[in-house]
Amino acid sequence: MKAWIIEQFGHPNIFKEINISPPEVLPNHVLIRVKATSVNPVDYKIRQGAVPDIAPEFPAILHGDIAGVIEAVGEGVQNFRVGDEVYACAGGVKGTGGALAEFILADVDLIAKKPQTLSMKEAAALPLVSITAWEGLYDRAHIQAGQTVLVYGGTGGVGHIGVQLAKLAGAKVAATVSSDEKAQLAKTLGADAAINYHTQPVEEYVSEYTNGEGFDIVFDTVGNDNLQNAFKAAKLNGTVVSVVSLSSQDLTLLHTKGLSLHLVYMLIPMLFGVGRERHGQILAALTQLVDEGKLHPLLDPKMFSFADIAQAHQHAESGNAVGKVTLTL
Repeated sequence: MKAWIIEQFGHPNIFKEINISPPEVLPNHVLIRVKATSVNPVDYKIRQGAVPDIAPEFPAILHGDIAGVIEAVGEGVQNFRVGDEVYACAGGVKGTGGALAEFILADVDLIAKKPQTLSMKEAAALPLVSITAWEGLYDRAHIQAGQTVLVYGGTGGVGHIGVQLAKLAGAKVAATVSSDEKAQLAKTLGADAAINYHTQPVEEYVSEYTNGEGFDIVFDTVGNDNLQNAFKAAKLNGTVVSVVSLSSQDLTLLHTKGLSLHLVYMLIPMLFGVGRERHGQILAALTQLVDEGKLHPLLDPKMFSFADIAQAHQHAESGNAVGKVTLTL
């Protein structure tokens, strides 16, 4: 099979196309013929060498998000068969294969039937960001109808799913954005309010949208030093959920406001082999929401093939992408 690999960490142009043998089918696994994948920040951080502890061994096949067709099923697989169209975040990290190849071997617990109303490219945009948002808002924050929710990065990968999931839960949703164009986009996703963080400080939008009380739930997809803004924006005894927290932070506000802080690291099931069935369950529920017309992915308009992987990474890293950067094979 063809595969696009890296043999060292570095710039986007280090990807190399090679021919290797497809992976052998293992019990409780399926072999998927890859049709599409998408770029997540963790993919280019692994390529850069920023997170070497979770990188696959060289020569490494990167990318976790996948949409494709089952080519073969291993012993013990019961709910999937050859020919099923599926999607998942199933690899691209230590101990797994990756999606930048013609075939990927995936643990059956990690996969779900692809939404029928989406193309392969659209489906490949969803797994990592949707699982992250679902775990953050539903599994950790236990979001309830009528709550006020602030989503930082409302048109980003995780954020645009977070806005939609929060709205589906019956919450009143505000989203931060960086431009008027993205403000309109956030509102089409379901945000009741779009806040340009360049022009409106935390104290101002807390006053405007919560009468100065703060938000019940703050979902922070920006993370690191933005956590201080999240702490400021949360109400007394409120909940902050972050998906990016690789930094040292002052926890004074967390204490004085009695906040609960949850950190979501959706790669744990793949890296440590625990709780993988939860990912398949979330994706199955997501498929139903998508096919009912209640949720949809936001895709960057630029089109890439697997042969364009370097350009796709450059675009994803540039900060100019709107929605998910996807590639088709």
